Amino acid sequence: MGRAYTHRLRVRYGECDPQGVVFNANYLMYFDVALTELWRDAIGSYGDMVGAGTDMVVAEARARYRAPAGFDDELEVDVQVTHLGRTSMLTRMAVRRGSTLVVEGEMRHVFVATGGGGKADIPANVRSGLEPYLAPDAEADERAARCAAQ
Repeated sequence: MGRAYTHRLRVRYGECDPQGVVFNANYLMYFDVALTELWRDAIGSYGDMVGAGTDMVVAEARARYRAPAGFDDELEVDVQVTHLGRTSMLTRMAVRRGSTLVVEGEMRHVFVATGGGGKADIPANVRSGLEPYLAPDAEADERAARCAAQ
């Protein structure tokens, strides 16, 4: 089972809405920041991949809000890769304030050729860098089993 990558951050005042809690869209930014830091530690420069002809785009994102976070809270964003396909990857995110789950979510990225060339295979160095963070996705496995049974 793959390990989670954890990125720590502190909520800035400008990330909060008039009610004093983190504005919902900022959690997608937190997801992206944590994935970028995982990428930097596991693979290296994102720019090197782009320079070699492959980029990736967000195809889907979701977030489920469980508890509020506010200004100056220290948060931990856990990232686990739950699927590495031929041209796409799925990551699961969990944002916590101490032991409290604040937000959980998921992002699907599709790898594409730079310059508008369509889908591209995940580069070998990217795959090998992300594999230590690959964890089974029990929900996806359950959905696949239900579909196969029908």
